[in-house]
Amino acid sequence: MTVRLPAGSFDPYRRFSIYNSPYPAHDDGCAIDLYPEGELGRSPVAGVVRETRTVGCPDRSYAAATDHLILVDLDDEWCHRAGADPGTVARMLHVIPAVEPGDRVAVGDVLGPTTRSGFFGQWVDDHVHLGFRPPGSNPLRASGSLPVSVGVAVGGVTWGGTGTVVETGPTHAVLDAPTHPGSGAPFVAVRSDEGVPLDGGLAHYAGGGGFGSTRSGESLSLWGTEVGTVATARAARKAGSADASGTPTPVATVEWAPIDVVANGERIVGLSLFAARAPRCGAKLVCPDTTFDVGETVTVRVEPSDDPVRLGGR
Repeated sequence: MTVRLPAGSFDPYRRFSIYNSPYPAHDDGCAIDLYPEGELGRSPVAGVVRETRTVGCPDRSYAAATDHLILVDLDDEWCHRAGADPGTVARMLHVIPAVEPGDRVAVGDVLGPTTRSGFFGQWVDDHVHLGFRPPGSNPLRASGSLPVSVGVAVGGVTWGGTGTVVETGPTHAVLDAPTHPGSGAPFVAVRSDEGVPLDGGLAHYAGGGGFGSTRSGESLSLWGTEVGTVATARAARKAGSADASGTPTPVATVEWAPIDVVANGERIVGLSLFAARAPRCGAKLVCPDTTFDVGETVTVRVEPSDDPVRLGGR
């Protein structure tokens, strides 16, 4: 069973990613990270809060010492719209709960403020991690989530690799390019040479993903260099008719090729890829050992490598 997140669940969010993480659930396309507008985590699901729990997380100087888990027993109607079995449980992380067991939440309701978690890198923005567990399973376990697909269209945006730095941090820089085309799909992602919108940490995580129709074994390239091979292509499945507004988007798991990401001639850790809505969808460079200045022009390229950066994942 694949849970297809309905189109309305994306309304509070400016971007999302399925594969941009080193953790197993993301490797397998069984979780989605949703990046909200502002500092509040809003519910992408409808149901009744089953439990909240505070959990330990990796010790990071930039992060809180604890994270938080929110479990929601999903409403049958929401499950129908998402193509999920009744009794499916939503599992959310990285939000300090402002809800309690027994509270009913609708899509868009405030769950609480987001938190900086040691489970994600310093360059990663605050977000809501969402996964789903089948009926009768133990939702407290770290493994066992269902595959996730999306009920929104994801378009591809062509990018030549050059942009101007508009934001910097201790471990990242954001460019003003590519730009959102402003029409068609509300979400877009950098497209491969073959037209596949790409997702994930290129190539600092061993695997990533793609949106749109692909086939297993298909080779994907960017700027004329092979960047990966489709490992698993999962067709989009129509959910219940109650969510006719959504456009199902197929999701594919991609094994990255051994490549380096190079910015202005220097190797950096990688490139964060995601699906974003207007007005901004600029590329994020992961570059803890390289400094870029706001206003600087940067050209990004990918090159075959005998020793690619790998931070984790499959």
